Amino acid sequence: MGVELAIWESRLLSLAHEALTSPTVDAHIRVEADALATAYAYCARITRTNSNTFYMASQFLPKHKRIAVQALYAFCRCTDDLVDETQGLAHADKVFSNWRARLNNSYLAAHDPVPLAWMDTQTRYQIPKGYADQLIAGVARDLTPKRYESFADLAEYCYGVASTVGLMSMHIIGFESQAALPYAVKLGIALQLTNILRDVGEDWQAGRLYLPLDELNMFGLDESDIADGQVDNRWRDFMKFQINRVHHLYEEAQPGIRLLNTEGRFAIAAAANLYRAILDDIETHDYDVFHRRAHIGLWGKASRLPGIWWNSRANNLNHPTYPNYRDI
Repeated sequence: MGVELAIWESRLLSLAHEALTSPTVDAHIRVEADALATAYAYCARITRTNSNTFYMASQFLPKHKRIAVQALYAFCRCTDDLVDETQGLAHADKVFSNWRARLNNSYLAAHDPVPLAWMDTQTRYQIPKGYADQLIAGVARDLTPKRYESFADLAEYCYGVASTVGLMSMHIIGFESQAALPYAVKLGIALQLTNILRDVGEDWQAGRLYLPLDELNMFGLDESDIADGQVDNRWRDFMKFQINRVHHLYEEAQPGIRLLNTEGRFAIAAAANLYRAILDDIETHDYDVFHRRAHIGLWGKASRLPGIWWNSRANNLNHPTYPNYRDI
């Protein structure tokens, strides 16, 4: 029996299928093997510097797939950095256009480590270009910070900046069928919502707010309460509501891991569970995301890995079922 899709999920699944059918990259880059190896090493350094969790999870992949997901991360990181580098500049759109040109021109990419490694990865794993285009468009939304009236609005933003990453990762890792797509979409949203809840204070200082306004209002909160940064019972109840939903998204996404190639399941399970632990840290510190940044630390990650490994090996769930996309 299938699972009924929410309206917001149906919309995002349509975007995922639309990108899936987009053209793939077929680049012929003439570079020395050493130059390509150097480009991948550069992407590995970017990954390790900016995301210990992503870097740690990538270590559980075979080398050829590990360097590919690190190239993916570097592409995403560099795209995201453009927002901070061009915030408020009149020519921000031009900067993004130049970035797209560097990514799509094999001659330019040959002289640029991140585009070089990313173009090689896209070609090797036949990653549809539509996903990268959706990610760039999603990140570019932050050039003009806005508010999100509802969870459906916020979920669409999360799809653009996070679910697309999972959908591209899925092509690198390998997946059984298109049935894996809804789970990748949900996991990406869960991961991004975890980021959002962790970074409420930092985002507010940067002039951004990624919380559904109608749900803030439901708990008697508004933007002035975010500005004050006070943890009271209204805020605690609001955060409990948000965290509970994110936990549900993680749970609903988990069965999809079985639709991935065996050699990549532990890496994805590790990334998901280590990120999910951030929610526990937020709860442990009384939902104060205004004065500290929730984290679990190296020991917290290492201590969880054996249990994650065991659960990924012991998971004998039957293949999950979803409605046929064409029937939606």
